[in-house]
Amino acid sequence: MNGSTVEVRDLRRSEIGAAVALLARGMRDSPLHVAAYGADPERRRRSIERTFGTLFRVFGAQQPMCAVDGGTLVAVTGVAPAGTCQPTAIQIQRLRSLPDLIAIGPGAAARVGKWLAAWGGRDPDQPHSHLGPLAVDAHLQGRGTGSKIMSEYCLRLDGRGEAGYLETDKRENVRFYQRHEYVVVAEADVIGVPNWFMIRQPQRSG
Repeated sequence: MNGSTVEVRDLRRSEIGAAVALLARGMRDSPLHVAAYGADPERRRRSIERTFGTLFRVFGAQQPMCAVDGGTLVAVTGVAPAGTCQPTAIQIQRLRSLPDLIAIGPGAAARVGKWLAAWGGRDPDQPHSHLGPLAVDAHLQGRGTGSKIMSEYCLRLDGRGEAGYLETDKRENVRFYQRHEYVVVAEADVIGVPNWFMIRQPQRSG
């Protein structure tokens, strides 16, 4: 992959299936997913794919972004516009009844529910755009593609004068997001995994 050929743009609806598969590969070994879905890597990948596929269907307000190289999807992130990142009662009911979420098993579903509730309880009152999940395809990580997506996303935030918010379960990701002007506003264990909660205030040019 040549970094100069990578294009960052909005994800097309026709690409959602490929995006979900990429997220499952790229996030398979993250600490929260190991805690939620268990030790078997392939089972984790399948469970993540089911979960994210369900979330993309239920949370229709998402405005995901992606990075494409030579027509191939290489990275993707979810973006929930201000006022849309917390599920409504109807959305929660739909999530609990959808076959793909049921298929991950009752234990995993319960852990995912606790995880999402813990994140939701810390969602800031300040209007914000909510970033995540963000993943670069597993075999392409460490080549600057994630930074390209973040740079474009932050330009959009600044253009709208909007705050950004995210959660991460990796300490090394904290440093990555700090390079894009995010600051840690809280830390907490979520289903036994350390998590960091970060906010970015809009930056003014000049």
